Amino acid sequence: MNAAAGHTNAGHQDNLYKWLALIVVVVGTFMAILDTSIVNIAIPKMMNVFGVSTDQIQWVITAYMLTMGPVIPLTGYLSDTFGTKKMYIWALGAFTVGSALCGFAWSNSAMIVARIIQALGGGMIMPISMSIIYQVIPAKERGMALGIWGIAAMAAPAIGPTLSGYIVEHLNWRLIFTINIPVGIIGVILAGLLLKESPRKPSRGFDYLGFVSSTVGLVSILYVLGEGSTIDWNEFKNVFLLVLGIFSLMLFAANELTRDDPLLDLRVLKIWPYTLSIIISSITNIALFGGVFLLPLFFQNLQGYSAMQTGLIMFPGAVATGIMMPVGGKLFDKFGAKPVVIPGLLILMLSTYQLSRLTLDTNSHTVMWLMAVRGVGLGLAMMPITTAGMNSVPSHLVARASALQNVIRQVAGSVGITILTTIMTNRQAVNYIRLAEQVSYFDANSVELFGRIQGWLSQQGVPAGEAQGISVSTVFGLVAKEAAVQAINDTLFVTVLIILVTIPLALLMRGKKSSKQKDEHLVMFE
Repeated sequence: MNAAAGHTNAGHQDNLYKWLALIVVVVGTFMAILDTSIVNIAIPKMMNVFGVSTDQIQWVITAYMLTMGPVIPLTGYLSDTFGTKKMYIWALGAFTVGSALCGFAWSNSAMIVARIIQALGGGMIMPISMSIIYQVIPAKERGMALGIWGIAAMAAPAIGPTLSGYIVEHLNWRLIFTINIPVGIIGVILAGLLLKESPRKPSRGFDYLGFVSSTVGLVSILYVLGEGSTIDWNEFKNVFLLVLGIFSLMLFAANELTRDDPLLDLRVLKIWPYTLSIIISSITNIALFGGVFLLPLFFQNLQGYSAMQTGLIMFPGAVATGIMMPVGGKLFDKFGAKPVVIPGLLILMLSTYQLSRLTLDTNSHTVMWLMAVRGVGLGLAMMPITTAGMNSVPSHLVARASALQNVIRQVAGSVGITILTTIMTNRQAVNYIRLAEQVSYFDANSVELFGRIQGWLSQQGVPAGEAQGISVSTVFGLVAKEAAVQAINDTLFVTVLIILVTIPLALLMRGKKSSKQKDEHLVMFE
């Protein structure tokens, strides 16, 4: 009887531990992702404080991105060598120290160095968090656990601009960094007290060639992609960096496939459910970017909303996603990926299509409603896609698989940003030319519009010659706005087509996965 009671008590302790561990990693994940979106709003303020140009201040963001790229592949090796608990504490500690240094930075150069330190920790937090979840949460409950973890991953980018806008407008801009200090300290203490150390995997040696080639490749390509549609392909530096990046990543792939103990085990891509989940999630992330990036442009640049107001418009989507992620995870645990992912993608596609029909008269409430519906689709689809892939990976490869997944997603996200930005810029130019051709003194509607504007200006006492010039600039200003709206719509429609591509791929996913299938993967990789 005592033995049975002891067994029950141990079971309760294990059950409590796994959810406490989840809370610890959710805190770190939220902080790291929040910081990727919270800084942009404060850039103009930092330019004034430090007295620097746009080109100089841009390195505050670029340095963070370029540091995160090569850091992520290291997480698998470091977690296997030193244990996930130690590495999580180190990563969260480095992020907190970097945040403190950012908050007290006295110059642009000091801010850039502090951001690099921050990125060293921030880049590791997400893949290590996912590794911890897969180590402590049983397979049958991972959908629910990742749904809760996903609340932090999806809510942080939506909250970031609103929180940052409020802090910059009403408080001290340095708070966007120093607010991380108490939270980070609490997170480190909780991790030290609550997390259990993972088994270490003996290493045969550090993969120096893999590290150097991946670092050179990722930094080069991420730098070029970071230039977006403004990149000058006639400039030797950009072409050289792109070629160097591609060559380095090819060398990296060849090295990783031939080493016994690679930095990133690319052979894990032989596990089809894992590879399929990466393909679907990477493509879906591009569509996610379409809403997160394009809609703020619509409201801030074309309708004159502030960053905080725009953040509030986007917020219902984040709330809906946060609510539906645990629901999607629970449904995944019960029914498997396919019955949950496909409805989620369909909702995402249809709501994004409705968003691609914006006009200058579209009100914020319509967009808030559509973003909420879109959030439901994202919440249903995203975590089951990831969970289905990671569940197929043997436990001893989880750390490497998590790191590889995050690297591919980051590169895919950067590629998607560049592609969509380029599409929007090109469509805006095409739309402007097409619309401007319709405005002339030979067109009755144009003449009537010019006349109305000139008449109103004359009533305000503006001289006739000046009124004519103002009317022309006003009309062509409206043409430019309409061209921009149509460009945003065109780009959003491209994301609709991108989501459409993922639906046939989702049909290839399995339903409720059997333990037998899991064992087959384990046998293959043991």
